[in-house]
Amino acid sequence: MKIDTHQHYWHYLPQEFPWISQGMPQLQRDCLPADCAPAMRAAGVDAVVAVQARTLAEETTFLLQLADQYPEVVGVVGWADMHAPDFEQQLMPWCQHPAFKGLRHILQDEPDVAAWVNAPAVNRSMRLLQHHLLVYDVLVFEHQLPSVIDFCARHDAHWLVLDHVGKPALRNWSPSREQARPWADNLRQLAALPHVMCKLSGLVTETQWGHGQGLSLADAQNIWACFDQALEVFGPDRLMYGSDLPVCQLASSYEAVHDLAQTWANTTLTAAEQTAFWSGNAQRCYGLIVPEH
Repeated sequence: MKIDTHQHYWHYLPQEFPWISQGMPQLQRDCLPADCAPAMRAAGVDAVVAVQARTLAEETTFLLQLADQYPEVVGVVGWADMHAPDFEQQLMPWCQHPAFKGLRHILQDEPDVAAWVNAPAVNRSMRLLQHHLLVYDVLVFEHQLPSVIDFCARHDAHWLVLDHVGKPALRNWSPSREQARPWADNLRQLAALPHVMCKLSGLVTETQWGHGQGLSLADAQNIWACFDQALEVFGPDRLMYGSDLPVCQLASSYEAVHDLAQTWANTTLTAAEQTAFWSGNAQRCYGLIVPEH
């Protein structure tokens, strides 16, 4: 079984997606589960976790409605206003839905990540989220990682998930070079927290993708080196596969992203570790139930 723990769906409206720039025409269109299904089937992917892409409460309801329509969408990581005094009331209707698994905020776009994660209201909401056994996905760039380590450490009552291996700036450096050390050191500190998992996702768009020529062999080797680093610090029981579709298509096809992970897993992991990476860890973290075919 294979679970893709990171896909995005939307009806494209420019005002709702300020992060989609004019240089991203591939993303300026609707993207729904039916659009992704052929590529998933070809890769042998059975199920998906849909992750928020809009900073709107209706995003969560929209994704849960897609889960009702498409049985392959077995989990939803939505969005809610974690500063809101009625945060728990926002959660309650969603908690009745079996696909609702957690929340994410596009923290990487906050002008002051430290201020956001240290806000009393946010920490109160995090405690409530974990009380309800819901997962929080952490989305930051590598230079922002130091700001979230203490936040992750103090919220240890349920799983946290680091998206995209902490978004190392592969367009600027190779993992084998000295410039990679801060990212690697921060990754190690997060991995020392046993309730933090890591998604091997999103790295193709951290390369120099704007040239339109796809991934180079050097890019692939750098991504594999990041996967190796994540395996070293998190171990095989806290890594999950994610494609970041459709965002990955800025740099690469779904097939190529899957094949990068498949090649790495085949050459690096035992059979039991591959089962954990492709499905078991995601089921344990998000509490996913995948329907039998």
